[in-house]
Amino acid sequence: MTGPVEERPGKGAPTEGAPAEGGGQRRSGLRNPDKAARGLGAGTLALEALVLLLAIQPIRVVGGDLSGAAIGAIVALAVACVALAGQMKRAWAWHAGTVLQGLLLLSGLLHWSLFALGVMFALVWAYALHVRRVILG
Repeated sequence: MTGPVEERPGKGAPTEGAPAEGGGQRRSGLRNPDKAARGLGAGTLALEALVLLLAIQPIRVVGGDLSGAAIGAIVALAVACVALAGQMKRAWAWHAGTVLQGLLLLSGLLHWSLFALGVMFALVWAYALHVRRVILG
């Protein structure tokens, strides 16, 4: 039985603070940080769309009167989330995602539970933006 394998400088993975291939410095250690950030944004928006659509019936049953305008807003926001999740390669998509969170908060004027969902997803989106900033530097 042998002991643990030690990585020596010059062999294996670069040491922390050492420049990555091409002379640049990778902060995250990911092979493709852009793709990871896009995946995080798309996953967040897809999850938001799913939660919004699945929340319609429980809101109607437990939360009281849900107007047709509120249901239309929920469906429109869910469709926008799905469409935007597919556009995360574009630079403007992150800004549009932030606007989408604001629209969900504003839909709280139609029903209080939509405001609660808006607060939760705005916090999740803020965390995704923070992780993106850390990953991409």
